[in-house]
Amino acid sequence: MSKTIGIDATLRELELLSPAGYFVGLHIRFAAPLITYQTYSQEWNDYYTENAFALRDPMIAWGFSVEGSTRWSAIEIPDTFNILGSAADFGMKYGASVSVGPIKSRTIAGATRADREFTDSEIERISNLIHILHRETEPPESLTDAQREALQLIADGNRHAAAAAKLGISESALKARLTSARNRLLARTTAEAIQRAKDYRLL
Repeated sequence: MSKTIGIDATLRELELLSPAGYFVGLHIRFAAPLITYQTYSQEWNDYYTENAFALRDPMIAWGFSVEGSTRWSAIEIPDTFNILGSAADFGMKYGASVSVGPIKSRTIAGATRADREFTDSEIERISNLIHILHRETEPPESLTDAQREALQLIADGNRHAAAAAKLGISESALKARLTSARNRLLARTTAEAIQRAKDYRLL
C-alpha cells in the first residue's frame, strides 16, 4: 500500500472521529505548515481568515508550547478574542488538540464535535492518528537527480514531449520520473509536487 493510500485511510478515520470537522497543519516551519488537511466548513474558514485568528488562536499557542493532547476546554491560555466561542457558534462546540514533533517541524491538529466532549479513548486515538500523519509526511531530505531534473523542466514550462527530448529519454520514461517524484513528495499532481519540492527547498 502506498503512503498516499495510507494517509487517505488515516484521514477517513480522523473524519469519523471529528463530526464537526478537523484541521491538521503538518510540519510547521517558518510559521506555515508544509501540508494541511482539513474538513472545517468554508464559512468558518472564511471567518477565521478574515479575523486573522491564526495569530491569536489559543489552540495554536498551546500547540507551540507543548507536545501532547488536550481538550479545548482544558487549555488555560487566555482566549482574548473569543475564538473558541466563535467556533462554537459555527457548530464546533467541543474540541481536542494534538501537538507532535520538534518545534522546528511541529504538527498541530484540532478535532471538533457539536454534541459532547471527546472521551479519553477518542483523544488517544486522534493523537495516534496525528502521530501517524506526522511520521508519514516527513519531508524527504532530497530527490534523485532524475526526479529533480524532470520536475525542474516541467516547472520551467516545458511540455512532456519537450522535457523528454531535453533529457534524451522517452516521454513514458519522463512520466515515470514524474510519478516517482510525486510519490516521494506525497503529491497527487505534478504541480503539487513542484510546489512541495520548492517548499522543501529541493528545487
